[in-house]
Amino acid sequence: ARVAAAMLAPLAESVEAEPLVVELGQDSLSRWPALLAGLSRPVYFQRQGTLVVWHAQDRDQAVRFGRALARAHPRLPGAEPARALSGAEIAALEPGLGTRFPRGLFLPGEGQLDNRALLPALADAMRDAGVRTHWQVMVAPEQVEADWIIDCRGLGAKPDWHAVRGVRGEVVRVHAPEVTLTRPVRLLHPRYPLYIAPKPDGIYVIGATQIESEDLSPASVRSALELLSALYSVHPGFAEARILEMTAQCRPALPDNRPEIRWEGGRLIRTNGPYRHGYQIAPAPLEPSSA
Repeated sequence: ARVAAAMLAPLAESVEAEPLVVELGQDSLSRWPALLAGLSRPVYFQRQGTLVVWHAQDRDQAVRFGRALARAHPRLPGAEPARALSGAEIAALEPGLGTRFPRGLFLPGEGQLDNRALLPALADAMRDAGVRTHWQVMVAPEQVEADWIIDCRGLGAKPDWHAVRGVRGEVVRVHAPEVTLTRPVRLLHPRYPLYIAPKPDGIYVIGATQIESEDLSPASVRSALELLSALYSVHPGFAEARILEMTAQCRPALPDNRPEIRWEGGRLIRTNGPYRHGYQIAPAPLEPSSA
């Protein structure tokens, strides 16, 4: 939750995600503003769309990506279709990129939020509601006095939900005040499809890797070189960025990469498998209409 980029991009993710995940993501986009408005702390949130670009030698990636978007769009009521951009239109949308990319795609309405501001805001809301929190404490359900128990431990739930697996991701956070991107940018590439998510105060979150492993060791030199080289190819202003952290974490996923909520009778509910879509789909399951 802390490491993630917190992009809210159901159409962009539809290229790989299950239809259920895409539909939940589209539903959640409209629910996030009301959820955030109920918090006592401000949380950065925007819906200025996603910009997708590629280098000339990777045009085949763009063709495949565009076809996948076209297949997914009819399943998303209310979503605007992707729009092809010329180099001049990219420069008008993101002047910082100039005319570096001759073609691109714009996915209107997609967004992102600042997860590192959201987490303490949610903690405040729990405290204000009288919720007591106890971290890193082993608890047996039969020992808890509660109407409902919700098991949302992610990978920590593996002893009770054996199908849960970890999918490693590596993320870089940099401070680049000279770079002026205003919306998430995705670079299509056959080896490392990159995303760049701008956060407040000149902070950018960059990621690409998706490795079937539960390894939580630091990022490798190869991963760092590939990630940062791809970042520099998008905007040379990142050459002077300061690396704040490079972090590896594992996303909890199920075999079909779909989230699941289980009620096993009694008062215990288990939820797991958000994979790479946790923030994207979080509000939708709160509503009965999404059950």
